[in-house]
Amino acid sequence: MIQPNSLWRSWLIVGSLVVIAGAVAWRTGGPARVGQGLMSGSALFLEVLPSLLLGFALAGFLYVLLPTDLVSRWMGSQSGWRGVMVGTVAGMVTPGGPFTHFPILASLLSRGAAVGPVCAYIAAWALIGLNRIVVWELPILGPRLTLVRFLASVGIPPLIGCLGGWLYRLLRFSP
Repeated sequence: MIQPNSLWRSWLIVGSLVVIAGAVAWRTGGPARVGQGLMSGSALFLEVLPSLLLGFALAGFLYVLLPTDLVSRWMGSQSGWRGVMVGTVAGMVTPGGPFTHFPILASLLSRGAAVGPVCAYIAAWALIGLNRIVVWELPILGPRLTLVRFLASVGIPPLIGCLGGWLYRLLRFSP
């Protein structure tokens, strides 16, 4: 599902940051501070582990259940505006955080989704996600500000989808 050798750079960067942070922790607080950092990281890992497992399980099921031709037809490189709009609506209505969304997107990409619809999905999730609007924005910011922000943002995900697909082709990232 994920391209071979595509994660090693990320691991190298994050691994380097861990070594640097560990060295700074050791220098400023000795082994006790290193232990605190590792314990804090372990607690966070255990806290997000259920979301990670569920997100990857859902991505795996989507991979085996969604036929490639269906994903290609609705979100593939020939889907045009329809694909961008499907990506926008899917990103807007799919609940969950990055632990859910990014495994799903990796699965969709491996099944034939194009870059444009995936960019629209990510932008819609970030800008106009209904879950966040209902749970956070409406109760905290009120209906007027929420409506204005939504209306100001609703056209951005399709624009990002079109621009993202165009840039991907322009930069010759696609075959």
